[in-house]
Amino acid sequence: MIRYFFLVLVGVITSIASSAQELKVKSFTLAATDISAQTQQRKDLNDEPCALVKVQFVGDILNVKGNVILPLLKEDYETWVYLTHGSRQMQVTAKNHLPLMIKFADYGVESVEKNRTYVLVLSPITPSNPLSADVITIPVKNGINIEMVKVEAGTFMMGATSEMENPYDDEKPVHQVTLTKDYYIGKYEVTQALWQAVMGSNPSYFKGNNLPVEQVTWYDCQEFISVLDSITGLNFRLPTEAEWEYAARGGKKSREYMYSGSSNLSDIGWYKENSGDKTHAVGTKQANALGICDMSGNVYELCEDLYGSYPSPAQTNPTDELLYVLRGGCFRSEAWSCRSSCRNNCPPGYYSESIGFRLVLFE
Repeated sequence: MIRYFFLVLVGVITSIASSAQELKVKSFTLAATDISAQTQQRKDLNDEPCALVKVQFVGDILNVKGNVILPLLKEDYETWVYLTHGSRQMQVTAKNHLPLMIKFADYGVESVEKNRTYVLVLSPITPSNPLSADVITIPVKNGINIEMVKVEAGTFMMGATSEMENPYDDEKPVHQVTLTKDYYIGKYEVTQALWQAVMGSNPSYFKGNNLPVEQVTWYDCQEFISVLDSITGLNFRLPTEAEWEYAARGGKKSREYMYSGSSNLSDIGWYKENSGDKTHAVGTKQANALGICDMSGNVYELCEDLYGSYPSPAQTNPTDELLYVLRGGCFRSEAWSCRSSCRNNCPPGYYSESIGFRLVLFE
């Protein structure tokens, strides 16, 4: 066994899934030392060298209008656009986004010059309304969405409370924790389909779009989140250990179950006795009181903070500073390891087919 938080997308984020988001220009600059426009030169119909604009955007650029010399070139998260000398603007259309007209003078460049390289950085415009919906759906890419559940701020007793049978010493002492801000947590563990859409690969041992992604390290999760933030224009992270346990217990709707949603583990989780020694599709077991699935069993879930001993005094928004925390147990765990208070840990570079994660959305 391994021991080792906004937007109301009010129905608005859900509607974004079926309508287009707006884009914004983060920056447009001359890349003075980049000679790509010369080393990979393209000429216009008058045999004059073009200017090169490298459009940086994590998503699919579908079309560029203006004095463009086609075709567009794709280089990882860059789209290379060749424009005729003296061009003053261009219009960019990205998948699931409204067209954006960029006037170069707005960014200190009167017009682009031949044999010069420019960098245009685009990102989605994030709705500015505070979040209020209980469940939000965030579109990501290729039809893949993230469902997230609101957890209201509150105070709870963290650790080996009376309903937790046979607790480990590291679950003690029971101590009061206050979370001062509402937050959104993933309804499901991050799936392989979501990871594939964001990262373009799938490291998992057990394969299946709706299976939880596994064989990822804490470092891998941070890289994934960085790319996801770029795609969505939002701010994600792993849950803190306190956020994780509060959500697993059901937040303000807690019914003091031993596991996340029931005291009968088979109702809500995949573990050693019912998993068949493999992971299972997310959301196939009963959700907890907040509507969150699989917080007991299936895969261990990495947390943002580091593993350490619990203090005795009451805490507010705590984090720890040692090995990284794992929570929830997995498909190979005994039942007691899937309790909402049970703690595990691993080094940040460690991976296993039993380790995955879920997301938190914050301001």
